[in-house]
Amino acid sequence: MARVLIAGCGYVGAATAELFQAAGWEVEGWTHSAESAARLGEKLYVVRPVDISERAAVDAAARKFDAVIHCASSGGGGAADYRRVYLAGARNLMQALRPARFIFTSSTSVYAQTNGEWVDEESAAEPQHETGRILRETEEFVRENGGTVARLAGIYGPGRSVLLRRFLSGEARLEGDGGRFLNQVHRDDIAAAFVYLTSLPNDGIFNVSDDEPITQRAAYAWMAQTLERPLPRTAEEVAVRKRGASNKRVSNRKLRGLGWKLLHPDFRSGIAASVIPSEVERSGTKSRDPAG
Repeated sequence: MARVLIAGCGYVGAATAELFQAAGWEVEGWTHSAESAARLGEKLYVVRPVDISERAAVDAAARKFDAVIHCASSGGGGAADYRRVYLAGARNLMQALRPARFIFTSSTSVYAQTNGEWVDEESAAEPQHETGRILRETEEFVRENGGTVARLAGIYGPGRSVLLRRFLSGEARLEGDGGRFLNQVHRDDIAAAFVYLTSLPNDGIFNVSDDEPITQRAAYAWMAQTLERPLPRTAEEVAVRKRGASNKRVSNRKLRGLGWKLLHPDFRSGIAASVIPSEVERSGTKSRDPAG
């Protein structure tokens, strides 16, 4: 039986672990701490606390894995956390475990384009912020050592949507005319992409995003109509975002062309099916039929 390690068994990692297990893999999940491992509760797969940024910890936990998915999170930290979790983590995992397949989860934030243009894996990836540059450094290390890079768009799914949370809380603001493009992907489609990537004979870089980039205005207008709430006000000043003020449309054509199939091909259908019902129930917000 093939064995896979999910290094970073959090929001995306836990869903990925379950999908691999359903596909017949022997699964092991690593978390940063014993507390985070305990929060996962009883699983049908092994969960161990291993700090991947510490080489001694990785060496002590090492065993034979056919595939390793590095989907640990920096927890929203700064450059030091990025370097520790992503770069040092990738280096430790690849050098200590030497799996046949290694997948590193990067971000589409490495594309710094600002004119709403389409970008694919051949487009320039020259991030302006230090955290993005650390991701690119990690990508290069992974690629030089035969690994695969999955650049994830903005993640949403059950219990998680930054856009919806801001909308419901009243924090949401339109930036200018709201024409900046947002690139999103559902957690379950990411998990399916990871499983599919382990079946491909070649390595490379792959964008993991849904089929339809959506403008900020279109996203909030749809929420306003669906939830019968007003459209957010226009911001007096555009906030400085941690990952830069990019504006681009991310193409998933490469991975789709190899056979990856999306459960949620666009943000509207994905959020209506798996996020809005629970968020509305929790907040007490009235909702119309999302299909209306």
